[in-house]
Amino acid sequence: MVEITDAQIDAALERGKLALETEPRAATARYDRQLDRVIVDLTNSCTFAFPPRIAQGLETATADQLAEVEILGMGYGLHWEGLDVDLSLPGLMAGILGTKAYMARRAGQASSPAKAAAARSNGAKGGRPRKTAHA
Repeated sequence: MVEITDAQIDAALERGKLALETEPRAATARYDRQLDRVIVDLTNSCTFAFPPRIAQGLETATADQLAEVEILGMGYGLHWEGLDVDLSLPGLMAGILGTKAYMARRAGQASSPAKAAAARSNGAKGGRPRKTAHA
């Protein structure tokens, strides 16, 4: 077993104290039915909001279910007991709205003028080229 020194413990406690003072954490969280947004007031006096339909597990939730949001731990997470959904606040703020697989599916569903133009161009050429086997 690895021995942890008092200096390492003190350093870890100092890092934790600094994180609590500087990293964004939730002070309050609520669902605003009129705006259709989950609104999180942060401990640094800023506010973060997001539409629940873009977050994994909240896509089909009712307004009553969304209103049951709770803050986890030291304010680093959001929890919906009735939906069995937990989301990381730092992750949400970084645009991570779910698992890697969920994010990949969402990225594939995205549409843009460039994507539409590329699809039309490929269609005019006969569609996506067939893969060829390399000898």
